[in-house]
Amino acid sequence: MAVNNKKAITLKTLNKSNVWDLQENDVFRIWESVVKDADAKENTRRFLDIVKTAFELEEVKVDKPEVIKKYQARDFKVAQVRVDDDLKIKWAVKKKPILRITDLTYENIHHISAVKLIEVLERNFGGGWESISQSIRDIIESGFDISTTTLPQDRLKKKGSMYDKKIADGFEVLEIPKGTWVEAIFAKEKPEAEKPHFKIEEDDDDELMNNSFDEDENDDELPEIDDHYNELDEDEDEYDEDKLTEESYRTTFDADPEDLGLDVADESGDDDEY
Repeated sequence: MAVNNKKAITLKTLNKSNVWDLQENDVFRIWESVVKDADAKENTRRFLDIVKTAFELEEVKVDKPEVIKKYQARDFKVAQVRVDDDLKIKWAVKKKPILRITDLTYENIHHISAVKLIEVLERNFGGGWESISQSIRDIIESGFDISTTTLPQDRLKKKGSMYDKKIADGFEVLEIPKGTWVEAIFAKEKPEAEKPHFKIEEDDDDELMNNSFDEDENDDELPEIDDHYNELDEDEDEYDEDKLTEESYRTTFDADPEDLGLDVADESGDDDEY
């Protein structure tokens, strides 16, 4: 196990954010302190309410080897826990995987890397950054510096371009082909204290828009085991290249064509083709 300089999370310090730093064994460890506490009933409710935001947890009601093996085959950790002095039961616990953009929350967004974020984005959509709902974008922007650019494929990675600069600055990138054009989404982790923001950039043209968000906490009852985390939702709609004409590009992005490295139509009105 990797050495962690952070202090061990206890029942008193546990919350819906740092619970994502726990592993299955930690859940069992902290539970031991719950049942030992004088206010066990109150702490039990709080503990389960927090843990269920990051873990699947279910009592193993049929304690047979074949049943235990089925849980373990699905990556659950099974262990015996004490409910009181006279009662012991078994729990099956598994950390919830973050596979879909809808799995992202304000609590877990600071506990994934930029590489992981790009994997989630790539797996879940194909329409570009604007195809993601505003609520999900707000969550992502609360934990990551996000920038996007859309350029013809042969111009995207030119030396000195925004793409070149972002990669040098440590950003991870997701490239979304759109015919002969490419949308690049750049992501880099930022300090949790920073306010969320979103930038649309085209090489030397930077714009900054501030977004606010409201935290939404769910206090549902303890969930049953759900086996739908591996059923991925993908947007397979094809991108219509005909919609990205030179005219629409210039209308969408207010920038000097020369700054973007684009050819300017001559005075006769004939447009250059890419």
